Amino acid sequence: MGVTFIDTADSYGPFTAEQFVREALHPYADDLVIATKGGLTRQGPGAWLPMGRPEYLRQQVELSLHHLGLERIDLYQLHRIDPQVPLADQLGALAELRDAGKIRHIGLSEVSVAELEEARAIAEIVSVQNMYNLAERRSEDVLTYAEANGIGFIPWFPIATGQLARPGGPLDAVAKEYEVTPSQLALAWLLRRSPVLLPIPGTSSVAHVEENIGAARIRLSDSAYQSLVNAV
Repeated sequence: MGVTFIDTADSYGPFTAEQFVREALHPYADDLVIATKGGLTRQGPGAWLPMGRPEYLRQQVELSLHHLGLERIDLYQLHRIDPQVPLADQLGALAELRDAGKIRHIGLSEVSVAELEEARAIAEIVSVQNMYNLAERRSEDVLTYAEANGIGFIPWFPIATGQLARPGGPLDAVAKEYEVTPSQLALAWLLRRSPVLLPIPGTSSVAHVEENIGAARIRLSDSAYQSLVNAV
């Protein structure tokens, strides 16, 4: 259906999401970009712990390469900055892996503008992945910074399912006007919001994949775009 970007992480499963990507898509199309993340360990349901020691990140990159069946990861994102490890050590390890041809580009996840600026003084950063959607826009300043500096912004939880996609929710009126679903409308708003935004909606069904992709065909008018901002 034209999707050329897949986002995953070593901690999803852990590792099973990367393995599913390989099972479903390998051998990969030439234009497919696969992004994964490392540096956030999953201790159990709802229990996450940053882990940014250089030796750990090097290990996780090698494991991700193996699980995905890749020789080089196009985009490797530091899943969280580990406050117990100097950022220069964390990004230094990823920069070394990039120079060795294991990684093509480096990204960050859940960072502030100050952290992004600090990181860019250490290594080239091409993307940032923060929570951002119609109902949660606390990373507006990070998006503005990304736009000004040519950095991709990959919003996770882009639909904010419980708040935006529920029947009778704040997007219903405009969704009916456009004859689309509230989820599609939430994605269409993001695509209209900025040229550097690349939403990554998750799914567990083919029908939902098709619904999400359909959002790219929606062209919001100025008034509809603003009404969605006001609705939430």
